[in-house]
Amino acid sequence: METALYLPVKRFLENLGFTVKGEIGGCDVVALSADDPPIVVISELKLAFNLELILQAVDRAGAGDEVWIAARMSARGKGRESDARYRNLCRRLGFGMLAVTNSGGVEVIVKPPTTAPRRDPRKRSRLVAEHRRRQGDPATGGSTRAPIMTAYRQQALACACALSQGPRRVRDLKPEIPDAPKILLHNVYGWFDRAERGIYVLTDAGRTALKRWPQQRPKLIDAVDAAP
Repeated sequence: METALYLPVKRFLENLGFTVKGEIGGCDVVALSADDPPIVVISELKLAFNLELILQAVDRAGAGDEVWIAARMSARGKGRESDARYRNLCRRLGFGMLAVTNSGGVEVIVKPPTTAPRRDPRKRSRLVAEHRRRQGDPATGGSTRAPIMTAYRQQALACACALSQGPRRVRDLKPEIPDAPKILLHNVYGWFDRAERGIYVLTDAGRTALKRWPQQRPKLIDAVDAAP
């Protein structure tokens, strides 16, 4: 599966000094440098180098400063990674090209250019904002079937953790969960119910969500328990 490529590519970019997270804004991998403003690196993953991987990279190009395509090295090293036409296409489009070996190593086939690409400021700013708001790296790049653990979903789970202890006032949640008023009011996932004005309780769907994502619960409970 494509998710098997995520950790090798993540390690490769981390060794270059980037903070890496998976599945942000439709991108398999998004990495930010520590600069201000940050350098934004996007990587798309596929089990093999093909046209679809190139097309995905083209779609993401405006949102990042560098775009890398990554795929598994073919068994005998005679796949697209050895095709001069494919490599030259990446160079002309300004994409880097990474090959992941069976042992989990990463080989640089093509380096991206140093010249700045044309950017889409809105797409870029959305990626940076989501990357910074998301706690940890809860989504493995290349995932296609499981719901993505976005920053919004993380805050909704934080609200659910707090309400699992009993009814809570919105104003008590807001200091530690900035979007709590919006999340409780809109109730996108159906996890909350208003008991009375300004006070919410957890629904059965909310309790099910806490069981579905138990790995999110410990950190979030610590945060909401610190609220007054």
